[in-house]
Amino acid sequence: MEERNNDVRVGIVGLGSMGHWHTELVENAGHDVVAGADIVEDARRHYNRKWGVDTYASHEELYAEEELDAVIVTTPNKFHEPAAVDAFEADIDLLLEKPLAHTLDSAERIAAAAAASDAFGMVGFHNRFLNAATALQGYVEGGYLGDVTRVETNYLRRRGVPGRGSWFTAKEVAGGGALIDIGVHIIDLTLHVLGHPEVTQVTGVTRSEFGNRDDYRYLEMWGDDAGAGAFDVEDSAMALLQTADGQTVSLDIAWATNGEWEETISLRGTEAGATLDKAEGHLTLYETRDVGTTHHVDSAVRVPEQDCKEAQAECFLGAVATGDSPGISTIAEALTVQRVIEAIYQSSEHGGRPVQLEPNEIVVEEPMALD
Repeated sequence: MEERNNDVRVGIVGLGSMGHWHTELVENAGHDVVAGADIVEDARRHYNRKWGVDTYASHEELYAEEELDAVIVTTPNKFHEPAAVDAFEADIDLLLEKPLAHTLDSAERIAAAAAASDAFGMVGFHNRFLNAATALQGYVEGGYLGDVTRVETNYLRRRGVPGRGSWFTAKEVAGGGALIDIGVHIIDLTLHVLGHPEVTQVTGVTRSEFGNRDDYRYLEMWGDDAGAGAFDVEDSAMALLQTADGQTVSLDIAWATNGEWEETISLRGTEAGATLDKAEGHLTLYETRDVGTTHHVDSAVRVPEQDCKEAQAECFLGAVATGDSPGISTIAEALTVQRVIEAIYQSSEHGGRPVQLEPNEIVVEEPMALD
């Protein structure tokens, strides 16, 4: 891998709201977006007016015409594969918005391209950069909780179905609904804080209870509402994961519920427990002590505030500048998450039948750092 200076030349593929957001993060980190690409002419025109950089009608043109150190792909899920594979084949470092792809087959092709490339890839699981999540991971790694045997993970919105008629609610483009949209974040974060255990069995059920209703009511919606006829994905999922070490992870994920909004990961260990509130960035520890007399202690862990999206951008761009893979949010880890999601869908399609997961056959070797 060729060492670079600190002036990273970045291209953006997908010039919608996420493309603008990533452009701002790159600029704030002191680097340059030199060009963008989008198949939609209006998106290209608006992006050019706002940021003053050249735009192209395809990622192929962008890669051919510009000398890029890195590319950030923010397209709808179905279009991740061509932009990502071509970037790896051109040995361009890649930050790919989550999920890895809209289907497992597509995700595996991206992973295969990464394995054959001298470039590295990151997937946009920015919640990993929450300071509270980093602290929790440290407690797990340090053995403070003892053996973590049980995990309860929840990502629930009260009435949070995205705009019906947007690509988020179209299975052909998104690959699924709540599970592959918000579930992918919380599954990744759970496996991350646990140290990426090997998931061996998955049981799951997906449902559509709100988005397909003509009488669905909400206070706000991300995008316009085209009605129930423009919704063909699930809006909730429940699953149980089992690991090779005997851990169990229960998942409850929903775009819409008649209950409170919740984004939590609760770990139960033999020596202590912990709950991460992802939305608030809070971490609480639960212990039992024998000091004077037996008693229980709930400890609030205070961490410095941090914008996890900015931290992700700085991590990625810093790695591109040095030619040193960051080793976090890797393509291999994202492929594992995609395999879990696919297993949940398969289990649900077969009435909740357990699905056995075999080890990944595709091994993505991270590029070695230069001395």
